[in-house]
Amino acid sequence: MGTYNPDPDPRQDPRSSGVAQPGETPPAEASTSSGAGPYRPLKRGWGKGPLIVIILLAVLVALFFLAYAIALAA
Repeated sequence: MGTYNPDPDPRQDPRSSGVAQPGETPPAEASTSSGAGPYRPLKRGWGKGPLIVIILLAVLVALFFLAYAIALAA
């Protein structure tokens, strides 16, 4: 019985020629594009409503922590 070598000599390996043998999976095709479609710039930014809500929440949180710090100091 011969021994099996999991790392055969590449000079004797028929797969090293770069050609896929029958039953083997060929290499994946190369892609040069992202496939995301054409670039479309944004038509507008944030709406006024969401910005007002976010700013209002930030001010309320800041006021809460300021009042909490004053209450702890008193």
